[in-house]
Amino acid sequence: MYKDKLFYKIIKPIIKLLIKIFYPSQALGLNNIPKTGRILLAGNHKAWLDPVMLVGTVNRQVHFLAKEELFHGLTKFIVKGMGCVPVNRKIHDHDALQGAIDYLNNDLCVGIFPEGTYNTTKVPVLPFKIGAVKACSETNTKLVPFVITGEYKIFRKNVKIEFLEPITVSNNLDKSNEELMNIISNKLKGGK
Repeated sequence: MYKDKLFYKIIKPIIKLLIKIFYPSQALGLNNIPKTGRILLAGNHKAWLDPVMLVGTVNRQVHFLAKEELFHGLTKFIVKGMGCVPVNRKIHDHDALQGAIDYLNNDLCVGIFPEGTYNTTKVPVLPFKIGAVKACSETNTKLVPFVITGEYKIFRKNVKIEFLEPITVSNNLDKSNEELMNIISNKLKGGK
């Protein structure tokens, strides 16, 4: 049950090629993502293309938490085939958190956008939901923060994804969540 999905393996090279052609990007810090074992990637969310960009960039299958609405209609086959976990954003969705925990307990890679939606405001990040740090805390998983900068402009190399050094989540989830938010926010403001 918890293994890389065949659909993901088939679609990944296609996505990688399309990204290279239409949205060439720069990826930094890929060596911060271990090749095997449990890891959680968490970063800012600029646009609907962000998860697609991650699929085309990260060498492992990323099991994303995705809004429940995508699990209905035409997109249902795609998100299920990509190994995504449905999230009901109207409630504190314990099933979504458990889905992420299950993937991590099976030494897989999970991707979360802690803002919960893409940020269209002028502030660097929206307040982070606590699910990413909670999943790491409950599974003793390292967390790799990432930042996506630039604008998605067709045929232009405007987007940069940077994977930062892994961090260890403490037992104080609120403090760890604030730390993660500060790391990403500071990086987006041009910090180190």
